[in-house]
Amino acid sequence: MEEAGLAVEVDDAGNLIGRSGKDDGVWVGSHLDSVPNGGKFDGMLGVVGGIDAVARAGRGSVVAFRDEERGCAGSRARVASGRLPRRYVELHIEQGPVLLEADEPLAVVTGITGLARGEIVTSGRAGHAGTVPMAGRADALVAAAELILRVRDTAARIEGAVATVGRLEVEPGAPNVIPQRVVVSIDARAPDRVRFGELIAAIGFEPTYRVEPVAMAAVVRDTLRATIAARGLPVLELASGAGHDAGILAAAGVESGMLFVRSQNGGVSHHPDELTTDEDVALAVDVLAETLSRL
Repeated sequence: MEEAGLAVEVDDAGNLIGRSGKDDGVWVGSHLDSVPNGGKFDGMLGVVGGIDAVARAGRGSVVAFRDEERGCAGSRARVASGRLPRRYVELHIEQGPVLLEADEPLAVVTGITGLARGEIVTSGRAGHAGTVPMAGRADALVAAAELILRVRDTAARIEGAVATVGRLEVEPGAPNVIPQRVVVSIDARAPDRVRFGELIAAIGFEPTYRVEPVAMAAVVRDTLRATIAARGLPVLELASGAGHDAGILAAAGVESGMLFVRSQNGGVSHHPDELTTDEDVALAVDVLAETLSRL
């Protein structure tokens, strides 16, 4: 940031902010933290590309938010402080295969899906794996398997929804004992409030963590669309299935938007194979800089 001629500050939450000589209340940025064995583009692209965009535009600010991967702690702290930009744009890799399959480099994000996490417990009776007949068993893991299939099928029926069981805790957990209790983790996501509520109700669980869907601001989306179209490119729009700092700011009333850039390697993310090309990055930063100037 200093090498780009920006005035650097660190706020009380540890967020790093670089301001140009003309900070007119428009910010770009993302985060720098990653998951274990994560890739090198998730978050980092939006910060480094944001520095370039602000330097080129000669206006606005770039922010590196702290601790995005564990619940967007940095952007939430910024919201709590009340010191917010008037507008915010986040450049990010797609983290999925849609743009790759469409053979297009960029997409405008329509909104960020709602996220609900919680657990469902299935119960049975423990017993000896060799002496209890199959007809007389109450196997909690079999009940959990049926639940997992219901979670999958429920999400498949609701357009744009996804749901995942990523963890099972089986008790007593011995290979020769019929399971008596299983804790099933649920991660459920949908792009708008109607489908989000429908998904949670159909699965039948009470989320312990819930973030409502949020739409990106029309003024930012329209500006991104116009900037992409001016380059003779088709304008694709996608909902984000992952959470982002842009969603936290949007929920707090900041006019926010996101620009996705194509992921390679099948769209893999949160993994060392995460990749996007130099050409797509260059195009995305060009669009980001021009969007910043237009806003």
